[in-house]
Amino acid sequence: MKFPTKIPNRKTKCKSAKTSNSSNLNESLDILRLDPSLSLPDTKIPQYQRAAADSVMVLLRELGRGYQALCSYNCREAINILTSLPPQHYNTGWVLTHIGRAYFELAEYTQAERLFSEVRRIESYRVEGMEIYSTTLWHLQKDVALSALSKDLTDMDKNCPEAWCVAGNCFSLQREHDIAIKFFQRAIQVDPGFAYAYTLLGHEFVLTEELDRALACFRNAIRVNNRHYNAWYGLGMIYYKQEKFNLAEIHFKKALSINPQSSVLLCHIGVVQHALKKSDAALETLNRAIGIDPKNPLCKFHRASILFANDKYKAALQELEELKQIVPKESLVYFLIGKVYKKLGQTHLALMNFSWAMDLDPKGANNQIKEAIDKRYLPEDEGETASQTAEVDDSQDSSIMTDADDTQLHTAESDDVL
Repeated sequence: MKFPTKIPNRKTKCKSAKTSNSSNLNESLDILRLDPSLSLPDTKIPQYQRAAADSVMVLLRELGRGYQALCSYNCREAINILTSLPPQHYNTGWVLTHIGRAYFELAEYTQAERLFSEVRRIESYRVEGMEIYSTTLWHLQKDVALSALSKDLTDMDKNCPEAWCVAGNCFSLQREHDIAIKFFQRAIQVDPGFAYAYTLLGHEFVLTEELDRALACFRNAIRVNNRHYNAWYGLGMIYYKQEKFNLAEIHFKKALSINPQSSVLLCHIGVVQHALKKSDAALETLNRAIGIDPKNPLCKFHRASILFANDKYKAALQELEELKQIVPKESLVYFLIGKVYKKLGQTHLALMNFSWAMDLDPKGANNQIKEAIDKRYLPEDEGETASQTAEVDDSQDSSIMTDADDTQLHTAESDDVL
């Protein structure tokens, strides 16, 4: 009986073929290692390609350094790095947007607006960073430009949160707070992970005195981004309004740990420390703030007020005279100068400054801060008669001050950290 011829094992054959191929490859590699001159010609990178790769890496490194500095709120360093880029890279939307953001964080709104408007000119389709541009226009009170920006962005893309934040800021500037709230809520609906929309909504609720809802908004912003220092500031401001000064100080300091270069945050910490009877610490904190931003009128005003409360009238007067050069049309400055002269017994100079304050605020727009400043900065023995402290001329004093919930100068609002 004949048996069929045995069929060779295919698996064995394939395995042996693979083994022989790999051994040949190893032998070839060994030969190349022994004689580098035999290496393939295309493995050598031409010199021009290497130079191009190096220049790209240098560019990316500088962009990374600038972005890192901005994220760490070293804004001056970020500006210096990004402005040193070659013109073809500097004049791009991404770079100009981040430089504008740096100026915004420094509260140099005019410079920020100039850069953002250039971004709009060269990249009109860009929406990234436009929420910051809108807040810049809000601070500069440029309602026409803000309205035009809002229309352009909402027409272009109704599904991006930046467009609705811009629209909300537009109506906030017009004091249409209910409509602004609806637009900020729409921004959150479009993108629940957009922390800045929660912060803007929280500030709007603060303006409408809905503090519980504002607290919820700021906490949501922190939940989305725990390095969003604006939300920590918002919580601190609410606790300050509620006279929970210890909690306010904790939250302001948390915001400061994220953005240590903010003179506005230092200023608010100083005010809270004074409210906690830590006047020396408050003065030291305000000195730090003025060291960062020597022309910040809000810091200088509070420092003068604390010096006045501590009976250092000469130092307070010198501070106020310097402040008068920075904000020559601010009625609160003249009001406080008048109070200093009253304490120094120079009644005629006190009356003159009270009169100037009246001339700068003839409609009495500032008719409530007086009581709050008297409460906060007068010595305790005068606290009971705070509402009658202007013995020089009660009718003048009652119309000089304005709402002191934030004790802010018109020229340097506490909303600077929006």
